[in-house]
Amino acid sequence: MNPTRRKILAAAWALLEAEEPGKVRLGDIAKQAGISRQALYLHFANRAELLVETARFIDTEKNIDGRLEASRKASSGRERLRAYCTAWAGYLPEIQGVGRAFMAMQHSDEDARIAWADRMAALRHGCAAAVDALAADGDLRNGLSRKDATDMIWTLMSLPNWLQLTQQCGWTQAGYEDWLVESAERLLLER
Repeated sequence: MNPTRRKILAAAWALLEAEEPGKVRLGDIAKQAGISRQALYLHFANRAELLVETARFIDTEKNIDGRLEASRKASSGRERLRAYCTAWAGYLPEIQGVGRAFMAMQHSDEDARIAWADRMAALRHGCAAAVDALAADGDLRNGLSRKDATDMIWTLMSLPNWLQLTQQCGWTQAGYEDWLVESAERLLLER
C-alpha cells in the first residue's frame, strides 16, 4: 500500500475512535496525516470512499481473514457456525470504537451510512455462509429458511447487542462469547 494512503487511513481510524464522530472532517484527517486536503483527494475520490476504505483497512490491520480462517476451513456447518461466532465475538471489542462512530453518524451522514452498510454486508455474508453450511449438512432447523436464519444470526451478532451486554449489563467478554455461540446454536440448529 502507498505510504501516504496508509497514513491517511491510519489518521481517519485514530480520529474516528478519538473524536466526536460527527465532527471528523476530511480537513481534520488530512491534518492528522500531515498532508493537504487536496492531497487527500489524490488518494480518495470522496469521503464515503475514505470511510469505507478505513473500515476495510482496520479489517486488514486486525487480520480479519486470519481470524476467520477456522470458520472458512470448518469441516461441518456446526463447526463453521461456532468458529464464525467466536471469531466475530473476539473482534468486536477491537472495532467497537469505530463501529460506535459509524453507528452514531449513519443517521445524519450518508458517507458513514455507506461505510457501515459495507461492513455489515460483509458480516452478513459470513452469516449466510455459516447458514449455508448448516443447510448443506441437514442441520438447519426444520422450517427455518436460509434467509430468516441469516437474518437472525446477523442480528444476534450485532455491535449494539455486544455493547448492551458487555458495557451496560456488565457481562465479561468470555460470557458474551459463550452466550453468542449457545444462542446461535439454539436458534439455528435442528435438535
